Amino acid sequence: MLIDWFTVAAQIVNFLILVWLLKRFLYQPILDAIDAREKRIATELADADARRTEAQKERDEFQHKNELFDRQRATLLSQAVDEAKAERQRFLDEARQEADTLRTKQMETLSNDIHNLNQTISRWTQQEVFAIARKTLNDLATTSLEERMAEVFIHRLRALDDQAKEGFIKAMKTATETALVRSAFDLPAAQRTAIQNALNETFSADIDVKFETAPELVGGIELTTNGQKMAWSIADYLASLEKDVNELLKVQSKPEAKVETKPETKPEIQA
Repeated sequence: MLIDWFTVAAQIVNFLILVWLLKRFLYQPILDAIDAREKRIATELADADARRTEAQKERDEFQHKNELFDRQRATLLSQAVDEAKAERQRFLDEARQEADTLRTKQMETLSNDIHNLNQTISRWTQQEVFAIARKTLNDLATTSLEERMAEVFIHRLRALDDQAKEGFIKAMKTATETALVRSAFDLPAAQRTAIQNALNETFSADIDVKFETAPELVGGIELTTNGQKMAWSIADYLASLEKDVNELLKVQSKPEAKVETKPETKPEIQA
């Protein structure tokens, strides 16, 4: 069999041309299209990764912000609760303080009222005792109660010890005002003269004396000059009696105070 080399060569050339044409117009565009598609896919994958990373980052940030918000909310809630408790406690303390202040004022007012009542009763009692004593002495004695009190005062004046006399003498020498004799009643002229003479004899000098009436002495006479004082009064005996009676009432009221537990009964016990 003879080989037509020209035909073989032509076929080879045709094949090469066909290969070049395929590569030039078919294979290369396909490869380019495949490369472009691969690049596009790689780009899309990279974008997807970037978006996924960004989404993960945003999710982490959101979660962090959410946790931060939860912590802040818990902190604010705790602060609000603490402030509410503190405010409530402050209101309670203020209310308790106001109640204590009001109770203290009420107790002070009640105590003052009781004290004033006791003082009124005491003064009234002293006056009544003085009136009864005066009437009794007037009925039983030949001299009036005022005369007897003046006699007692003169007796005590003359019975002063040397130290007391010296104190009165110094006070009278340095005094800028007249010696004052105060009595619960208006002394008659005879009693004034007797007291004046007793003063002159006791202090061995002519004493300038001013007489005044002071009903609050409740049956008594007192001598004052430049800070020195000598007094005798029924009020002294009544005060001692009142003290003893008050002590007795306190002792008797202690068992009742223990039995009575209601606050409103205490003023009655004290009174």
